[in-house]
Amino acid sequence: MNRWLTHTLVAVFLLACNIGFSQKGKISGKLAFEDGTPVTFAMVFLPSVQKHALSDESGFYQLTNIPFGTYRLEISSIEVRDTAYSVNIKAIDVRRNFTLKGADATMLNEVVIEGETEERLLETKGFAVEVLETSKAALQSVQTNDLLNRTAGIRVRQNGGLGSSVDYNLNGMSGNSVRIFVDGLPASTYGRSFSLNSIPPALIERIEVYKGVLPAHLADDALGGAINVVLKKQMSNNLNASVSYGSFNTFQANFSGMHRSESSGLTVKASGFYNYSDNDYEVWGKFVRNILPNGRYDYVRVKRFNDAYKSIGGQISLGFTDVKWADQFFVNFNASDDYNEIQHGTYMSIPYKGRFTESEVQATGITYVKDDLFTKGLEFTFNGLYSDRLTVVNDTVKWNYNWFGERSVGLNGEPILTPQGAQQGAPTINHINRNIITFRSGLNYTINANHKVILNHVFFDIARTQQDFKRSAVERDFIGTRDLRKNISSLAYELTALNNRFKGSVFGKYYQQRIDRMDPLLVEENGEQVRTEDRVSSNRNTTGFGTALSYTALPKLIILASGEKAVRMPSENEIFGSPGENIVENIGINPEISNNLNIGFQAGAFHFDEHKVSFSATGFLRDTRDKIVQRINPRINDAVQTNPYENLGKTQSIGFEAEVKYTFEQNLNIILNMSKFNSVFNMKYDSNGNVFDNYRQQLPNEPFFTANASAQYTFTNVLAQNSALNLSYNFGFVDRFYTTWLEIEDFRTPRQFIHDFGANYTFPNKKLVVSADVRNIFDKQVYDNFAVQKPGRAFYLKLNYTISNL
Repeated sequence: MNRWLTHTLVAVFLLACNIGFSQKGKISGKLAFEDGTPVTFAMVFLPSVQKHALSDESGFYQLTNIPFGTYRLEISSIEVRDTAYSVNIKAIDVRRNFTLKGADATMLNEVVIEGETEERLLETKGFAVEVLETSKAALQSVQTNDLLNRTAGIRVRQNGGLGSSVDYNLNGMSGNSVRIFVDGLPASTYGRSFSLNSIPPALIERIEVYKGVLPAHLADDALGGAINVVLKKQMSNNLNASVSYGSFNTFQANFSGMHRSESSGLTVKASGFYNYSDNDYEVWGKFVRNILPNGRYDYVRVKRFNDAYKSIGGQISLGFTDVKWADQFFVNFNASDDYNEIQHGTYMSIPYKGRFTESEVQATGITYVKDDLFTKGLEFTFNGLYSDRLTVVNDTVKWNYNWFGERSVGLNGEPILTPQGAQQGAPTINHINRNIITFRSGLNYTINANHKVILNHVFFDIARTQQDFKRSAVERDFIGTRDLRKNISSLAYELTALNNRFKGSVFGKYYQQRIDRMDPLLVEENGEQVRTEDRVSSNRNTTGFGTALSYTALPKLIILASGEKAVRMPSENEIFGSPGENIVENIGINPEISNNLNIGFQAGAFHFDEHKVSFSATGFLRDTRDKIVQRINPRINDAVQTNPYENLGKTQSIGFEAEVKYTFEQNLNIILNMSKFNSVFNMKYDSNGNVFDNYRQQLPNEPFFTANASAQYTFTNVLAQNSALNLSYNFGFVDRFYTTWLEIEDFRTPRQFIHDFGANYTFPNKKLVVSADVRNIFDKQVYDNFAVQKPGRAFYLKLNYTISNL
């Protein structure tokens, strides 16, 4: 790996060329019909610089990083007459609104435009990255996690229905190895109630999925990759609201709005959401069984009864945009809380009743962005956040229950008490307080069109205390503390050469983490009880490095390669535990280190009359040491199901992913993708020279073969002029996998075939959209972590309303 990186560095510097300085600006505005309704999803194109963008649901468009000059700007869509304008980019921020005429029926031929959107630029930098658009999904009754689950190489692992804990598998790397960001800040800062479960697609501009190798501007210890959610930042005045209702008494609502003063640049943005579900879907099969008084199993088909979830939250930002001293300056406030009932432990073998968690978060932050700070080409960004999080774990019910929600009884007919007095161990009303400070700062210096230097630093500090109100007053006076501090710095150099055919970057990262844990103890000295402290501290630091390269070998063929020595420090929950998620403490856990490599290509799009098709494929290697996983306990009938995280030793994942996209007349869109890998335990001998029984065995609880297919067809002018009817179908396949190291049928999930169907109708004014969705049409069993069953067939109806030009 080191020799390969050295050769790459030499090649990058040998290819440096074509130096030239240029002053750049951006153009933005709104597209509207003559009656004032917005023109949505129209293409705005500057042919001479190959820049294009799509207008959003409010008609807003934006093109950035354009050298000063006069250009021909082309606008095209199946709904409007193709139009061209002359625009002069002579300022940093140019505003142009356009009024367009609707297309005649004879003018709906496909328009082919070649260029690079912001998303395309990201996907061709050499990183194994996929950019997901959310504009169309925002009109359907789907969650953000549903979009990710349909993407090549991504498997969303969810412990049940709405609100249940989620982790993500990216090509063999899962759990905390995959980090979630919201606008570049760790999503964990906001608490569980503000997550990909609760952020609706309507509030998201795009989702960036980095697999295996993380770029310098997202400096963090994400070993297997990262998912960065970029929230909407368009500067058009608008208000959007949606409400949906569906199976299992699931109700969801959200709104977002923005207003900007053209004269002063004063901008206010606000958004909010509400989610609720009983999650009382049916479960059945070999993992759902009541234990009879005589010890025999009674397999049942029942509804979940202690699994309700509710979350509410909002965010408001006040500041200035596109003013002389700042491109963006916002003071942000975010608040959310949730209530989550817990149906069972790690496995579904023993149901709970009366165990639940509550949490609330208040977070205040500052965002500042400025291009050309002090000098041309120097961009400065800062995102800082202070978060106060409170979580309460409540577990005081002393009876055992069966899957009918009834108290379990013994041979004598008496109700059975739990071993320690509560559903999951001893009775507890545990208050866990977390004070979190995090910031990300970055300096990007564009030397010229070919050379760029990036410097980023991330600081993260969490101070955690917890107090159990079920303990005695004396015990509550002694409060333990948990502190974790992390610093990550990154430096990168980016090169564009050979007339934009070659793009390369090299980067290095420095990681530092400090841990302090203190537990007060009462010890007896000379017949008296004396307070002492059990304290554990550690300070770790290490380095990582990597590179990403892309080369346009042919006009329609791009070769991509990326590699990184990646490092991940253990997270707060892995070190200190999380009672609400059945995780116990492990202070001695080590960082995990992985050599990650991706090699792939993108081909297309190829046009054949009204047909368009593109292909992509990536092969990958993840060679990991000290992989951090949750301990797997095959004793699924244990009353107490709490497991720590631990280091697994050496593991290796080798595999590939592939995707095909097809479009016909801009009306039919089909996507097919799949991912397959072999992820194995790679240690043959232990420290005593004994052979491991699990050597070269597939890692349990990891789905290693997945496939997805989706199709969408759009009918225009249905029932009324300028209306649209969209029909969508999605199929998902997950091959069977073992949930423990014991390779026996009882611990293996079946193959999963999931079918979804949806339809949405956009009214002529483009303001109101009605959608209906059917999930898991054939009511098949769907499993993820440790064979926990997810919802079966479900129906949802959604209304979405948008007001523009406020």
